[in-house]
Amino acid sequence: MLLDERRHRILQTVENIGFASLQDLVEQTGVSESTIRRDLEHLDRSGHIRRTRGGAAYVGDSLADLAERGTRALSEKQAVAKTVAAMIEEGEAILLDGGTTTYEVARHLIGKSLQVVTNSLPILNLLANEPDIELVAIGGYLYPKTGVALGPVAMASLAQIHVRRLIISVGGVTEIGLFNSNTLLVETERRMMEVAEEVVVVTDSGKLGHRALAHLAPLEQVDRVVVDAGITDQWRTIFADAGVEVTIAES
Repeated sequence: MLLDERRHRILQTVENIGFASLQDLVEQTGVSESTIRRDLEHLDRSGHIRRTRGGAAYVGDSLADLAERGTRALSEKQAVAKTVAAMIEEGEAILLDGGTTTYEVARHLIGKSLQVVTNSLPILNLLANEPDIELVAIGGYLYPKTGVALGPVAMASLAQIHVRRLIISVGGVTEIGLFNSNTLLVETERRMMEVAEEVVVVTDSGKLGHRALAHLAPLEQVDRVVVDAGITDQWRTIFADAGVEVTIAES
């Protein structure tokens, strides 16, 4: 593998999953640890990654940042968000995952008296000045593509809380379960699912039947899916067979 090709592959790997260990990169490229370290030093100097103990984290420009992704299927996301917000009762403690659909949910919660726990910097910024909302911020490694805190620090923080509902967005859904865009994200989201009494997945129907990079959880671990009216009868059956309640958001 040529030098430029190898460094491009390393950069793609780190960007796609947010963090890659030294050993992962050695296995993917087939070169020595010392060679990978030199490559990481080069990429660190270029500003695309940040070297960390045992690997590298992505800090370059996002290929699809929150603002850009927020315009995709916007009307469907807004319908889903409005429906979810109406389900949440005054005084509840809820956990909001990061993402464009959960951001829309947060916008519809303004004016309610709630406890909101989140690892999303955009949601924190949105709700920070709302007097009726008590905010709890989950810290950790801030992933630049989505503005969410991930990793061991985030998971340790989540171990200290308990919430009525988790509102979580996904990158894709198939019959074998939920998927999202990187491994650090799904590790954190699995911990989120453990601390909630009810797991509510919010998604537009365009993600049904599609995978993302990392498997998050089987459908059986979900209590409810809130989705737009584009859902097919086949997917209604799939969710029913998995014991998942389906709420259709009408636009």
